[in-house]
Amino acid sequence: MAGKSSLRNLQAFHPAQVFGELVQAWQQYQYTVETEQTKRAEIAALRDAILAEIQNRRDVLMGYLDRSFDERAQNFRALFQATDQAIARGDNQQLAVTLAAIVALGKSSPFHDLTDLGKVQAALADPNHVWEL
Repeated sequence: MAGKSSLRNLQAFHPAQVFGELVQAWQQYQYTVETEQTKRAEIAALRDAILAEIQNRRDVLMGYLDRSFDERAQNFRALFQATDQAIARGDNQQLAVTLAAIVALGKSSPFHDLTDLGKVQAALADPNHVWEL
């Protein structure tokens, strides 16, 4: 009986149909390969865009911190110079004012203004912006 079943399968065998199915399978494979390559390229492009945005935000933050700490250091130097002058003159009232200013500046955080990164970016882009701490 196995011989008759095989004979029937051979009679139902159409080489052109099998070849067509093989071509269709190959075309589907090629389509899948191209689709997945496109997806990988899109993912890589998205990754690159996100990394560039992270780098941009890092640069903005570092620029802000450089400027704010530079100005902060200048403010401390000026306050200590005023303190030295008050001591040299024996001006206790001026000494109290400058020491209070030093303490207030020490308590303030240069990170406070970073809550709105958009404002920081705009301030960094404005060459006329006055940085106050």
